[in-house]
Amino acid sequence: MDYHIIVSFAKDRAYEFKSTGGAVSFSTQEEARKWLEKEFNDLKCEVTSPTGKILIIDKLIAVAQKAGEERFAQRTEWAVQYARNVALTLGRDLVRVDVEHMRLGY
Repeated sequence: MDYHIIVSFAKDRAYEFKSTGGAVSFSTQEEARKWLEKEFNDLKCEVTSPTGKILIIDKLIAVAQKAGEERFAQRTEWAVQYARNVALTLGRDLVRVDVEHMRLGY
């Protein structure tokens, strides 16, 4: 699966992560969701929802926000892993995680 994940913290502060070939084939969607769930808990993320439900999209944004821009700016292994797991979790090859406006785009 090829993917292109963009994590944006402001208009001029967007970080792109691209992969081609089988970069995400070593993991499953379930493993990706477990990794993101673990990071959500480890980073002590909080998402308030009027319905009480926390959607996977909310978790993806909260994890990026709590992890901080620096990890993405420095292209750490963690940031690459985050991008790979976003692609797997959503099953999408192009995703924009807009941390500033708290939304996801495909």
